[in-house]
Amino acid sequence: MLNAVTQQLLNKLQQRELQGNKRRLKEAGEGIDFFSNDYLGIAKTNALRESLSHTEPTASYGATGSRLLSGNYQTITDFENWLADFHDTEAALVFNSGYDANLGLLSCIADRHSTILYDEYCHASILDGIRLSQAKYSYRFEHNNVGELRERLQKHAGNGPVFVIIESVYSMEGDVAPLHEIAALTKEYNAALIVDEAHATGVFGNNGAGLIQLFRLQHDVFARVHTFGKAVGCHGAVIVGSRILKEYLVNFARSFIYTTAIPETAVQTAKHAYEWIQQNSAVRTQLHQNIHHFRSLRQSYETAYWLESAAPIQSLIIGNNNTTKALATFLHEQKILVSAVMHPTVPQGKERIRICLHSFNSKEEIELLHHHIHSFLCKKQ
Repeated sequence: MLNAVTQQLLNKLQQRELQGNKRRLKEAGEGIDFFSNDYLGIAKTNALRESLSHTEPTASYGATGSRLLSGNYQTITDFENWLADFHDTEAALVFNSGYDANLGLLSCIADRHSTILYDEYCHASILDGIRLSQAKYSYRFEHNNVGELRERLQKHAGNGPVFVIIESVYSMEGDVAPLHEIAALTKEYNAALIVDEAHATGVFGNNGAGLIQLFRLQHDVFARVHTFGKAVGCHGAVIVGSRILKEYLVNFARSFIYTTAIPETAVQTAKHAYEWIQQNSAVRTQLHQNIHHFRSLRQSYETAYWLESAAPIQSLIIGNNNTTKALATFLHEQKILVSAVMHPTVPQGKERIRICLHSFNSKEEIELLHHHIHSFLCKKQ
């Protein structure tokens, strides 16, 4: 007989099963990659293997402790200085992941006198960081709705510190935030702007530095989060901003203070990945050519609901869990790997096939993907 706690867990799992959105771990399998965040193919192609072979034998595979105990070392300090210069800011602080970076930053930056305003489509790590913060008030605004954000700022500005949190490229929509307008608004109302550049890093901007630097807004942004696990093709993340911000995070960001530091081998990998992106601009150009080709083929669909995106993320809205899973399964049977994104990850009615494009996808593979999607949708009509 199950105890009460185990029975409660089982009931919730069975509820998920009935709703058709129970998550399961599974191997990626063989097929054409249209679902990973490895936009430039750095991870897939082992692009860093040769450069890393010269340094890894001397590097530590374990950091031995947190940065404030035994886990600080010259390689990570040098990398942070290098990142600060690359991202045109005063200071940088490396975290173990993008999730840790958002959680640590947002949970500590706001006090009980603060107000947080955030885009409704912000990533789960941002939402969790806000929930853990001491902010007295937190309000979401409609996705990319500058007018609603202005109304929120008008209401709350002057009542204590105000933070505005957005992403430059949204992970499920693939669309870009109205960065100029939002930066101008936060400046007008003396609010601090925090931008997650996870899906822009390596993809947009000079040398892949991201959209904030592309638009020359870096001095209007309080903090930026750049993750290494997507286009950079490895592991970790960095928060860039002022020297005061870095010192504050070292003292108050719990996901930084109370975790074992990222090992030296991971830091060296991230540094080589950044340098590889700088030296291989043609790969980024190929990625954007693939995006353009994919978008041109979308126009042949008569009824399909594609979200507007000039980023590697392309989403086809299906509208329910069962059909979304059926299309993903059909494509997997054709050896085409895509992601079925279902409620509750996205709002009900917004269930979708999430497609990630890469520099290594061929024109023929992109056309094959469209052919099979079109074939499935025609049969469903």
